[in-house]
Amino acid sequence: MISTTTARFSTAASSLLLRQIPSIRVVPPRITRQVLVGGIRTKASLATAQAPLSPLSPPLPPLPPVRTTSAATATPQSQQEQEVDDGLDHSYIGMTGGQIVHDMLRKLRVKHVFGYPGGAILPVFDAIHESPHFEFILPRHEQGAGHMAEGYARATGRPGVVIVTSGPGATNVVTPLQDALMDGTPLVVLSGQVPNAAIGTDAFQEADILGITRPCTKWNVQVKDVADLPRRLQEAFTIATSGRPGPVLVDLPKDVTAGVLRRAIPRVPEAPKFPGRPPSFLSPHFTDPTSAAPSPGLAETLARVARAVNGAKRPVIYAGQGVLSSPHGPRLLKELAERAQIPVTTTLQALGAFDERGPLSLHMLGMHGSAYANLAMQNADVILALGARFDDRVTGNLAKFAPAARRAEAEGTGGIYHFEILPKNINKIVTVTEAVEGDVVANLRHLLARLNPCLPTDDRRREWLATVADWKAKFPFTYGGVNLPGEQLKPQYVVDVLNEMTADCKDSVVITTGVGQHQMYAAQYYRWTTPRTFITSGGLGTMGYGLPAAIGAQIALGDSKTVIDIDGDASFMMTGCELMTASQYKIPVKILILNNDFQGMVKQWQDLFYEERYAGTPMTNPDFVKMAEAFGVKGLRATTPEELKVAMREFLDYNDGPVVLEARTCKREHVYPMVPAGKGLQEMVLGPHAASEGQQH
Repeated sequence: MISTTTARFSTAASSLLLRQIPSIRVVPPRITRQVLVGGIRTKASLATAQAPLSPLSPPLPPLPPVRTTSAATATPQSQQEQEVDDGLDHSYIGMTGGQIVHDMLRKLRVKHVFGYPGGAILPVFDAIHESPHFEFILPRHEQGAGHMAEGYARATGRPGVVIVTSGPGATNVVTPLQDALMDGTPLVVLSGQVPNAAIGTDAFQEADILGITRPCTKWNVQVKDVADLPRRLQEAFTIATSGRPGPVLVDLPKDVTAGVLRRAIPRVPEAPKFPGRPPSFLSPHFTDPTSAAPSPGLAETLARVARAVNGAKRPVIYAGQGVLSSPHGPRLLKELAERAQIPVTTTLQALGAFDERGPLSLHMLGMHGSAYANLAMQNADVILALGARFDDRVTGNLAKFAPAARRAEAEGTGGIYHFEILPKNINKIVTVTEAVEGDVVANLRHLLARLNPCLPTDDRRREWLATVADWKAKFPFTYGGVNLPGEQLKPQYVVDVLNEMTADCKDSVVITTGVGQHQMYAAQYYRWTTPRTFITSGGLGTMGYGLPAAIGAQIALGDSKTVIDIDGDASFMMTGCELMTASQYKIPVKILILNNDFQGMVKQWQDLFYEERYAGTPMTNPDFVKMAEAFGVKGLRATTPEELKVAMREFLDYNDGPVVLEARTCKREHVYPMVPAGKGLQEMVLGPHAASEGQQH
């Protein structure tokens, strides 16, 4: 008999299969080798890089069952046990709960685990000790573990895995859980818990982590019986990677992980069935899994969308992170834009989904997006929103959002068309003309088949494309030109120099950031060309995200990429202790700190709206070069344009572990364009260096 467990199911949980990735040999993190990547020599852990998860990859045959009494040894079953075929799984009999966790992680093809031990989770840590199946990375704080797992997941598309103890160990990952929920990042957290008998007694290091994390996870569960472990872990990974990805938490009381399974249990299916939302074939919008054809309801909706696009005079594609859910997404986005000659703007999280060097690129939109992207959104008669959720930083004042599309909708000639996988995101913020529910990449493929080809010279698009080109020429991102010799560095110039020195190897460089002005400068002045090369905290805006996310991404990608964290001094200090993690494991991340001794973005608001009253924003920082050296990390500094180019070259060429470059920047710079609170996108402030046509458009 299996006891009742406490669980919460997301409506997004569906029947998608977990894709199996080939087993890859992993070597210890201290062993390193050098590689030349796009002209940048790096030194990386030989821990094997993880391939991106492809929804179209066929599953491999399942591994044979493995029984373990420790991480590396096994006790064979008796011949009688092996011959039993009663529909039950006998392979776990004699295992502790911790050993079952280890075996399930192996079966789920987990290759890296981030975590911090403690008393309540020791049975699991003992079981995974020196496991040959995956590599364990010890951060300096559980929040760091969570952000490392996020960076790992964002770089590969595979779920990041975190194991922490009860009480403060679990509560310290609440911020990464909320961050992952808002940004759609697959994360699996296994938290220790006091024994079942002690739950509710305020025992040492007890916390109601189910109650605490219910609002910040897709699903969470407390396992009450060791027999439930295989099923619950399989469900956790399925839910984390199904529909819109997100975080899940599995709470493990110590008596469950220390207990021994004494009986056979029902076999765990690879694709668990969940109560709640009906299967997709009961919805009017679905793709037939056999023929790959759209359902009649979906076909009718797509036909209406196609008619609007084919007849549009001023269409815009607003692409979100959903486009990156499949390796085919960016290719189909490019095909859509070029086939129908539609300009493309992306959200912060979708940077890299569309090559920004082409004439159809409008770069990022929103509060600190490009002027031409914001003007295009406000003047478009048809807006195709692809895998985006109309965040407030994108829309500005909702009453003033997309007025031309609203007029076209009223006239029956256009409107806003939302492609979205998560039903709750449809009409949540912006009421749309038509919603196309389901996988955005699959539905993009269906839409393409229904669109009429268009050339830039066609009458349908010629005037619109000329207007967009004129906006791009008049209102570029600008900060008043390059630094003069000996002048204090402008933060935009530092990113410009990095962009210039990596121009020939963009597909081999991954950028992470913290949150603040430096994040926006990276989005604006680094040209994004390749999918999954920008990893940042968007919805939650978590300071301190950059360094641990860079570590996680570098571990996932191994020698194949160079990972650079563009950080601010205040954001870096939030999780700067993780520099020791990079040092210990010889993880060759590169940290570029734009140091203005301020919490820059908050200071900008104090400058503009609070009469320069700097309440709590000045920073007293350590010597970042000496701090790096104390951690056993190479430290560099640049204070002038002349020093910057020399230091940046050394920074990029360094190949003996992690390296920090501190760029001392001026305090007076602001991020422009900027849409003030309560204003529409067209009411952006362009800044003091904008074109003379107007400071406010």
